[in-house]
Amino acid sequence: MSVMTKPQHPRGHAYLANNRRAGLIDRLRAEGIRDERVLATIEKLPRHEFVDEALKERAYENSALPIGHAQTISQPAVVALMTQALIDGHRGKLPRVLEVGTGSGYQTAVLAELVGTVFTVERIKPLTELARKRLAHLGYRNIHFGYADGMNGWLPYAPYDGIIVTAGAEGVPPALTEQLAVGGRLVIPVGPQGRQALRVIERNSRGFSQRDLAAVSFVPLLAGKA
Repeated sequence: MSVMTKPQHPRGHAYLANNRRAGLIDRLRAEGIRDERVLATIEKLPRHEFVDEALKERAYENSALPIGHAQTISQPAVVALMTQALIDGHRGKLPRVLEVGTGSGYQTAVLAELVGTVFTVERIKPLTELARKRLAHLGYRNIHFGYADGMNGWLPYAPYDGIIVTAGAEGVPPALTEQLAVGGRLVIPVGPQGRQALRVIERNSRGFSQRDLAAVSFVPLLAGKA
């Protein structure tokens, strides 16, 4: 019996992966991502390390992919947009950033490349344990992991110069705005399932201002730990 195998590219898997990354960056530029720091980081990061073996061939698609536990790794364009919104206008690195929803650790890694220290919390224990191992293996040393209810933020390390939430909230959790430093920025999907908007909330000496960037679709932000 003969078996047909998939032909190998003469330059190997590394060549194909690099081509796919370059193609992804072209798509992100076409979708309006302009921050070169964000684009360079996404081009550098091995997104295939953050998905299951069966999905590695799809890692450089501009699409969300399942990571188990009814969660997803976000679409690269959304990761880029959220990160760009967080750091826009800052020449240096934001010193302290909180991420609510570690998930696969991909957004965490993007942040770790661009800010001083990342504090990331996750309510699903197997996900936080896997992300911790994955990011340690990739060499990151500026990330603090917490297994906690993200709706409460992470008070011991507050205030934060930036906060990113990687799940959709019906409303903005008060703890997150309270833990935002003056001059800081919160990026969060807000609204009911199917009608979420990516919102940017900035804290100044007089209070808060906000604006919506785009329509998005995220898994829901849930209370408690799992």
